[in-house]
Amino acid sequence: MTLSSPAALISLAAGICAWGAYHPSSELFGQTQRRTGRARTIALTFDDGPNPAVTPQLLDLLERYDACGTFFVIGRHVRACPALAREIAARGHTIGNHTDTHPNLLWQSRQRIAEELERCDVSIADATGQRSRIMRPPWGYRRPEVHAAARDAGFGRPVLWSRSARDWRPQHPAPVIRRLQAVRPGDIVLLHDGFHAALGADRRHTLHALEYWLPRWKAEGLTSVSLGAPDRQAA
Repeated sequence: MTLSSPAALISLAAGICAWGAYHPSSELFGQTQRRTGRARTIALTFDDGPNPAVTPQLLDLLERYDACGTFFVIGRHVRACPALAREIAARGHTIGNHTDTHPNLLWQSRQRIAEELERCDVSIADATGQRSRIMRPPWGYRRPEVHAAARDAGFGRPVLWSRSARDWRPQHPAPVIRRLQAVRPGDIVLLHDGFHAALGADRRHTLHALEYWLPRWKAEGLTSVSLGAPDRQAA
């Protein structure tokens, strides 16, 4: 099969589309944010919460080292733990929209994507009195309809990441610590304080890895900042 054959061209096109939809660095279907855009800063972002088993300890840890975080929350978890969502906002962290039920948006209509974003937005507003200004699609999966629905809902560019802790499964802290060694100024770092399918996930490995790195990043002069403009007040 040569590259000029119809089958090869179809395979090549499919591969390009898959890369465009899945890879964090792709902007094939629209612009994204993967860097903080500020010198000597990093952005620690936490997906799939709030999680009562981990998020409270994480908030205490961030406060201990004067670190700000960005929490991409799931709407149904916010409804289950509104006081915890309120605590995240009250401590000065940014809350982002991670959809209501964490579906794979590659297979959803533009209307369904809009509904997922809206239900999550309403849940955040009900719990915190604020509406999120930023969103992250589940797993980072996106296509033109995701970008269009996000724009229609008033969000900026979808927020992805430049470094991943790959901490979404329970594991020993050591490999997470090793992966975070690659963090550099300007990075947006993907971490998890929750699990999309249920509350109560074990994320102690993430806590232990941050206990190791937060004092070291601070000693290096790196500031952990929140992403996005200040949340707009809910109507």
